[in-house]
Amino acid sequence: MALTIRLARGGAKKRPFYRIVVADKRAPRDGRFIEKVGTYNPMLAKDDENRVNMNIERVDYWIAQGAKPSDRVLRFLVNAGKAERAIPQQTKKAEQSEKTKMRIEEKEEKRREAEEAAKAAAEEAAAAAAAPAEEAAEA
Repeated sequence: MALTIRLARGGAKKRPFYRIVVADKRAPRDGRFIEKVGTYNPMLAKDDENRVNMNIERVDYWIAQGAKPSDRVLRFLVNAGKAERAIPQQTKKAEQSEKTKMRIEEKEEKRREAEEAAKAAAEEAAAAAAAPAEEAAEA
């Protein structure tokens, strides 16, 4: 049985109140659950100590039994210092394509070559300017 620790909504319209429950993953959001392990009241201020109440011992027990916390419950556990938030991996879709990488590399190479050519031209111009000065000094 796949277990999850998630929120079950209660409260009136526009006045949400959530129970933090351990439930079978296939059960409805507000339906059958195995155990209530806490509450979450989003109507309270963020710094209010009663905003999130959890029985950490029971949460630890259920995680040890294989229950997976939902994203929001995981955030509550991170804030309580009982879990670490994993940094999600970027999808391959977010990466640049090989063709784009090659174009960027070619542009960078052309820019470097142009800088080197400009530097060489400046050195030649400086050498040419110094040469007539040497000839005038010899004459």
